Order: sequence, then structure tokens, then C-alpha cells
Amino acid sequence: MTAVTTTEQPGSDELTSAFEATIAADQRIEPRDWMPDAYRATLIRQIAQHAHSEIIGMQPEGNWILRAPSLRRKAILLAKVQDEAGHGLYLYAAAETLGVDRAELTEKLITSRQKYSSIFNYPTLSYADIGVIGWLVDGAAICNQVPLCRCSYGPYARAMIRICKEESFHQRQGYELLMTMMSGTPAQRDMVQEATNRWWWPSLMMFGPPDADSPNTQRSMAWGIKRHTNDELRQRFVDMTVPQAAALGVTLPDPDLRWNDERQAHDFGEPDWSEFKAVLGGGGPCNAQRLARRRRAHQDGAWVREAAAAYAAKHGRTS
Repeated sequence: MTAVTTTEQPGSDELTSAFEATIAADQRIEPRDWMPDAYRATLIRQIAQHAHSEIIGMQPEGNWILRAPSLRRKAILLAKVQDEAGHGLYLYAAAETLGVDRAELTEKLITSRQKYSSIFNYPTLSYADIGVIGWLVDGAAICNQVPLCRCSYGPYARAMIRICKEESFHQRQGYELLMTMMSGTPAQRDMVQEATNRWWWPSLMMFGPPDADSPNTQRSMAWGIKRHTNDELRQRFVDMTVPQAAALGVTLPDPDLRWNDERQAHDFGEPDWSEFKAVLGGGGPCNAQRLARRRRAHQDGAWVREAAAAYAAKHGRTS
């Protein structure tokens, strides 16, 4: 059931205190609990962006389903794309508990009033991209999303538990594909290296801008929505990925990448944040293509939504 949106009211000190006590005790806020408008708005923005990313993220990999090199690889890729559709469904359902309508969120996406992850505005140029997306992109997603299983908002946290389990499986699938290709021909190994070169920096950008340029991070952390800063998650991802790259036999395209014994962590170069801003602003290689396809799919599915609504009305059911 969709929760009723609440608004701030004079004399809500007791409600605010109860909300803050729940956050301080590391407990969950549920849909029927009172919450500040700013907390609700922050959650809607984050969950909607996450849901949109799952749905748009079906496109780059879906592009290779018909061109997969074997029936086994086709089945694996098809299952993964279906999982991503399910992730979007879970997340839209979580957003609806905050009093927003899924149709409204979709409209905001296709009219560019809400964003999705910048990573999905890059093209998949070879089949090696499928493995590298599983390894790097899903690996970055796991670093981002596992802490969300402890998010202070209950429906979001519970949705993330299943999503993270499936994302972990996707990451292993991608890595297994790359291991197979790296044991193949020189041309296959070159294909993996070339794909790694293209996806490395966009993967680092997935964590968002540097902490100094991230206006929402501190408040989200204070509310228990986020558990780590963008830079902390980016560092965790680099430290996790370097030994995996060594095991694969690929080189990460960063001349500044090296182990820092004093920090017990890797130093690494700075992503091109001007590129990040351009992609978020609609200037990425595939922004227009991704949104055009999403709009077309929404239009093509109108008759299904109309039929479902008519059936529900006839039988006295609500959506």
C-alpha cells in the first residue's frame, strides 16, 4: 500500500525527536512512521535514480543478447537482463511506499527531470564489454549497494538484500567470462584489455563526485541512508579490483596506480570530472539513444497498461 505523504507541521518537536532517536539507535524508519520532508525527498531522489539505472542498464547488455557466441552465453546474458528488470521493479515499489507514483517517476525519467547512473551512457562495442561490465560495473555497484542493506529506510534496505545477492552473482559471471577469454586467443585477450581500458574510469565515476563536491553526502550519512562517503567507496573498489586484475592478467589504465604502504591502500589517479559532468548533463556518447529507446518502450507498452487498468476497474481491483 502506498504511504500517505506527510508534511512538516508546527509543534512537531516530539515527532522530530522520535525520528532522530530511531536514527541514532540504528533502527529502521518504516512507511507509516513520521519522517521529515527532506528525508523523504532525499530517499525518493536516490531510490528513483537507482530504479531508473536498473531499467536503463538493461540496454547496453541487451544489445548483445542476439549476438552472444553460444547458447549458454545467450542464456546467461538473458537471465542477467531479466534480473535487472526485477531490480527496477523492487526499487520502484520501495519508492511508492514514500507516496510517489511509479508512472510519475517514469515520466520524470523520460522527460530528463530525473537522472540515472552515468555509466549506462557508454556504448558496448565488443562482447568483452559484457564481461567487463559484470566485473567492473557490477563490482562497483556491489561496493555502493551492500551498505544500503543497512539503510535507515526499511523498504529500501530490504529490497537491497536480494538485489545485492544477484549483483554478486552477476559480478562472478562477468569475471568467469573474462577468465575464459583471457585463456583464449591473443585477439580475445586484446579485446578484454581494450574493454578494460574503456570502462575503468567510468566505473570509478559511478561512486559520484569527490566528497568535497558532493552536497548530499553528509546529510544522507547523518540520516543513515548512506554509510560511507563517495571517496571511501571508490577507494574500497580500487583496493578490491587491483588483485582481481592481476589474476586476470589485464592492466588497469592508470599510470598513478600503486600500493601505498603507509596508507595500506592503493593510490590512484583522478577521473576526468569534466567528462562526468558532461555525461550527467546529457552529453555522453549514448544519452540520447538510451532515453529515446526508453521513451519508445514506454509508448509501445501503453496498450498493456491500459488493458491492465481496464481489467482492474472491471473486477474492482486497485493497482
